[in-house]
Amino acid sequence: MPDIDYPVAGQSGRGYLAVPPTGSGPWPGVVVIHEVFGVNDDIREKAGELAAHGYLALAPDLYDGKSWVRCVRSAIAQVRAGDGPAFTALDAARSFLAGRPDCTGKTGVIGFCLGGGFALLCAPREGFDVASVNYGEVPKDAEQVLAGACPIVGSYGGLDAMGTAGPERLQRALAVLEVPHDVMVYPGSGHRFMTQSTGAGAVLAKLGRMSFHPEDAADAWQRIYRFFGTYLGAGQPAPDHGGEAG
Repeated sequence: MPDIDYPVAGQSGRGYLAVPPTGSGPWPGVVVIHEVFGVNDDIREKAGELAAHGYLALAPDLYDGKSWVRCVRSAIAQVRAGDGPAFTALDAARSFLAGRPDCTGKTGVIGFCLGGGFALLCAPREGFDVASVNYGEVPKDAEQVLAGACPIVGSYGGLDAMGTAGPERLQRALAVLEVPHDVMVYPGSGHRFMTQSTGAGAVLAKLGRMSFHPEDAADAWQRIYRFFGTYLGAGQPAPDHGGEAG
C-alpha cells in the first residue's frame, strides 16, 4: 500500500494507494479525500480499511506534499467555488483507478470534513457511481449544484458547530432531485466524530466537540459499506480486528 504518483493534467500527482490484501481483483475503486490535515496516518488507515473491505482505495494528496497550513485556505476556497485544481486532481484520481486492470471500472468517492465537501461536489461529476459525504459543507444552492448526482450516503453530527442546517438542506435537495440517498444526523456526536485523535489532539477535539464517537462511527461505516455494496459493487468482509476505521 505505497505512496504513488499518478497522472494529473500532463503532470504528476501524489497519493496513497491501498490494495485489497487478498485476491487479484478486479475490485471497485474509491477515491478517499482527506481532511484539512492532508494525507496523514488517519486517512491512510481509512484507505486501508476500505481496501480490507474489497475496495481499491486511492487517497490523492490535494496539497501535493506541501504543509496543510499553507494550502488549506486555497482548498476551502476551491470547495466553496466548486472549481479549481483540486477537482482536476480528483477527476484524475478517479480515471487512474478506473483504468487499472485490477479495477472493475466502477468508482466511488468518500471524504471527511473538508474532503466531505469535495466528495459532495464530486457526486454530479462524470464517472462517479456513489459518494460518501462525512460532515462536509453543503452548498446553499444544493438543489441546483447536485442535479444529476450519483447516489449519496452522508453522516453528520448533531452537535457539530456547523449546525444541522446543511444535512437538512441536503436531505431536501436529494429528495426533490430523486437522487438515492441515506443521510443521517447523529444527535450525540460532533464534527469529526469518525476520527480518533490522540494526546493533545484528543484534548482539543473534546473542547471543540469533535471527539471520536465509536458507536456512531461504527454505525456510519456500516451504512457506508452497505450503500457502496448496493451502488458500487460488493466488497468483502474485513478481518475482525476490533471494529471499523475511526
